[in-house]
Amino acid sequence: MGDESTSEAEPIDAGDPVVRAAGALVTRAGNKGTELLLIHRDRYDDWSFPKGKAEAGESAEQNALREVEEETGFAVDLLTELPTVRYPDRHGRPKEVRYWLATVVDGSFAQNSEVDEIAWLRPKKARKRLTYDRDVELLLAVADLLPTPGHEDDR
Repeated sequence: MGDESTSEAEPIDAGDPVVRAAGALVTRAGNKGTELLLIHRDRYDDWSFPKGKAEAGESAEQNALREVEEETGFAVDLLTELPTVRYPDRHGRPKEVRYWLATVVDGSFAQNSEVDEIAWLRPKKARKRLTYDRDVELLLAVADLLPTPGHEDDR
């Protein structure tokens, strides 16, 4: 899975006309199965997955790790790369977001300038909470990758 057009170690080119970003579908084991981390950005009043724009010279993996930690306070391990999401940003520029499935290894959430709230939700509830169709489509595309033994009906 994932997009093969950008290699794992290739740094982001600051002169690229495409807005490059990266993020993660962060998971944890909950009482009823796998839970996904959603973030709420007060500035946009939206619910989405943690992600953000790359800094010059940063690989997509470095970008994803940094953005998840900056927005959520959680250090994560990146697992499987997920499908790349492409859409026009709010200024009409082409945007490409590379995502990974990830698990928390350390940290805790504290409100910050970008994210005022988080929610750990089962996939079915996450689908209902997500603001953007592109995030719902990504979640549906990777549902079979989510570790949910005994709770397949909740996907």
